[in-house]
Amino acid sequence: MGRLTEAAAAGSGAGAARWAGSPPTLLLISPTSPGCTATMASSDEDGTNGGASEAGEDREAPCKRRRLGLLATAWLTFYNIAMTAGWLVLAIAMVRFYMEKGTHRGLYKSVQKTLKFFQTFALLEIVHCLIGIVPTSVLVTGVQVSSRIFMVWLITHSIKPIQNEESVVLFLVAWTVTEITRYSFYTFSLLDHLPYFIKWARYNFFIILYPVGVAGELLTIYAALPYVKKTGMFSIRLPNKYNVSFDYYYFLLITMASYIPLFPQLYFHMLRQRRKVLHGEVIVEKDD
Repeated sequence: MGRLTEAAAAGSGAGAARWAGSPPTLLLISPTSPGCTATMASSDEDGTNGGASEAGEDREAPCKRRRLGLLATAWLTFYNIAMTAGWLVLAIAMVRFYMEKGTHRGLYKSVQKTLKFFQTFALLEIVHCLIGIVPTSVLVTGVQVSSRIFMVWLITHSIKPIQNEESVVLFLVAWTVTEITRYSFYTFSLLDHLPYFIKWARYNFFIILYPVGVAGELLTIYAALPYVKKTGMFSIRLPNKYNVSFDYYYFLLITMASYIPLFPQLYFHMLRQRRKVLHGEVIVEKDD
């Protein structure tokens, strides 16, 4: 459901969000620190080429972790720069379309390829969590990314009659501004040069963008309901050889209902994070 779960852990370089007040640890590591140099030299001299003693392996392990850390930081920096650029391209295309056409009708069709590519590319954020280069829950990131994939592919792409709805423009604008801000925040954090405006925007724009994005998503799903009910798309009826039934119409109703308990929790969590990051308040989370 949009980037709601972003409040708990936000995506591609999600660990970068935790580095807002201090530089990322990965950037502070030198690939040729004295320990690494000594270990590599001793390995070359004794001609073991990887068959070093157990003590040598113990000394070499931290060096490998450091080199992997630098590679991870380089990749995350590239990824976040690419995603920032992609969403900027989308924003420019949306503005140009509206200035030329003077209407939102046809807007989704004109930007859908860019939207689908970069939103689907975000699946890499789950991989980042799985391989451990981002210290974020795989489950949380999976829900976060899959909710966007769901809106793009299983709602807006699959149900063409709703593509000209005003609600589609709502979530497109909210997503685009959010993602440009979010990915640029991660990029500058990884580079250890975070401008205050980017930090400020990251923890203020959501106050308006989250409700606007959620409203756009809910209204878009609502607009899709008559078409889904009429066509029975993605539904499985009985009888069938698997003896399983699935009704996409009721699935969408349940999805809409899930926003009621989830959105307030995540929205207020982000507000608490805002107070903590921008105002230095100490927030004590109560255990349920």
